[in-house]
Amino acid sequence: MSKGFKAPRGTFDVLPAQAAARARIEDTAKAIFARAGYGRIETPAFEDTELFERGVGRSTDIVQKEMFSFEDKGGRRITLRPEGTAPICRAYVEHGMHKLAQPVKLHYSGPFFRHERPQAGRHRQFHQVGAEAIGTDSPLADAESIALLHELLTELGVPGVELRLGSLGSPDARREYLEELRAHLRAREGDLSEEVRERIDANPLRAFDSDHEGTRAVMEEAPTLLDRLDDADAEHFAEVRSLLDGAGIEYRLDPTLVRGLDYYTRTIFSFVCERLGAQSEVGGGGRYDGLVEQLGGPPTPAIGWAAGIERILLSLEEEDEEAHRDVFVAVADDSERRRALALVGELRRAGFSTELDLAGRSLKGQLKQADRLGAGRTVILDADGAAQLRDMSSGEQRPVEPGRVLEELSG
Repeated sequence: MSKGFKAPRGTFDVLPAQAAARARIEDTAKAIFARAGYGRIETPAFEDTELFERGVGRSTDIVQKEMFSFEDKGGRRITLRPEGTAPICRAYVEHGMHKLAQPVKLHYSGPFFRHERPQAGRHRQFHQVGAEAIGTDSPLADAESIALLHELLTELGVPGVELRLGSLGSPDARREYLEELRAHLRAREGDLSEEVRERIDANPLRAFDSDHEGTRAVMEEAPTLLDRLDDADAEHFAEVRSLLDGAGIEYRLDPTLVRGLDYYTRTIFSFVCERLGAQSEVGGGGRYDGLVEQLGGPPTPAIGWAAGIERILLSLEEEDEEAHRDVFVAVADDSERRRALALVGELRRAGFSTELDLAGRSLKGQLKQADRLGAGRTVILDADGAAQLRDMSSGEQRPVEPGRVLEELSG
């Protein structure tokens, strides 16, 4: 016998019993976004590779190690999207959205792809919900963006969540600090991991994310960017904190907080869940004031975030949901199948979740199937045109007029 196929490593199938919990996250997010005036946007699952090289940053792990890239039949370099912000900014520029009233507030959900080592909370195909507010540099937009993710995690009941807050400053003001950080790293270069040594020039901030013991010791004595913000950046960050304080959203200042993408500026944030261990972030983001211009658009400040659906599910430890139906329609004789199908359609249009037997079971087998589906009540259509209404929890059964089944169920 030939060996059966399995899903590729790092990917997974979402089965019906698992789908309800995922849908709850997406539906909750959609409701929150709708109340806040965010419109739905969908971008392709693959984009030109250069979009991510230019937007995310050639020195990042995402571009250097994690992207699924290939040449299509026309010789074009294509990449499965590893993140959502660069494609949305590409769409913003391509469709002239800068001509709309600003900011343009957008939300999305869907699959993303990174070639990472599969582990709990980290897959090669993963799903995110996210939001972007493009076209404003107001600290109020930062605070609202953070508040939206806070509201989502609170409404879903994610336990033990902590908001960590930081600032990367603006690129011009950051350059002097980066030279100071590079000097610190070079002075202790022998204690650093090989990966951090290789990136001292290209991306020294990533040293703060290292798990290497020697690197961590070096970074405990490193200068921090929060202490070296220029006046404008410090004022912006102070206003963001003040707005969060006023909204009652608790946070912890984290001077070592960095993000894995090069486009971030000023405010950055991360919501972490203690239950998740090493892969503790359930969602995060920040401001990216130069990305739209970098992709060919006009100078356009923006802020956004993404939250991982699989990470949220893992933090909630939700179990697969058992099937449940309002009504099951059974037939005492095969001659009643047409009547059963018509009744099922009527009940579904009235809002009842309703099923009927599709496998040719006996009446006894149909009642067992109704039990398996968790049906509250079963309508039994007799061969003589009569009908019975059975309460599946008590087993009580009584006659019902065939033309009044919907009325009886609704009563």
